[in-house]
Amino acid sequence: MKNRGEYDSALAAEYALGTLRGPARFRLEQRIRHEPELAALVAQWQRLLAPLDDGLIPIMPPERVWKKIQLSLPPVVGQRRWRWDYLAWALAAGLAAVVLVPRFIEPPSEFIPAVVLNGSQTGSGQWIVGLDKKTRHLQLTPVNAPPIAVANSLQLWAIPAGEKPISLGIVAAQRVTRLALDPVQLSRGMTIAISLEPAGGSPTGQPTGPVLYSGLLASL
Repeated sequence: MKNRGEYDSALAAEYALGTLRGPARFRLEQRIRHEPELAALVAQWQRLLAPLDDGLIPIMPPERVWKKIQLSLPPVVGQRRWRWDYLAWALAAGLAAVVLVPRFIEPPSEFIPAVVLNGSQTGSGQWIVGLDKKTRHLQLTPVNAPPIAVANSLQLWAIPAGEKPISLGIVAAQRVTRLALDPVQLSRGMTIAISLEPAGGSPTGQPTGPVLYSGLLASL
């Protein structure tokens, strides 16, 4: 059974996707106006999902689908023909949407916002970290993060309280990155940070450059 936090996260995700409708959407919008934490959760989901638009690849229906649509339409003559051509196009576009929509909405439903990494300097952007508990993967989405030099890499670290940092891998500076958690076990109160390292990552297994972004795991 979902707790209140998980339920709100699911609602916020549906709202960000645009699939939450009717009375449920109205009730959530009323809560957003009066609950800053819920408003922040919705904003996190919107930022987390935004890069998915860039990775969406249109799929054209096969030729046999076009022929079937044309054969199913009544015969037309003269000036009325353009209406049926338009209808055929609309039907094909609807079919393409049926193919595309599941691809858009299924992957993000597995990732829930885990922590926001804030920049150490004003104007340096943020990173939204999503967690897929089932597959034990992290998804990192940059938000207004500035580019880095070719001679450097961004490296992600998990830092348990009172212990040494554990490398989680290299993060792409300008696009969404997914990293496996194994064998690292995340826990509440752990710090997640991104440091600036030489190209390819830290040569010592520990952070050698400045910490550019960091955040505390308040809940999982």
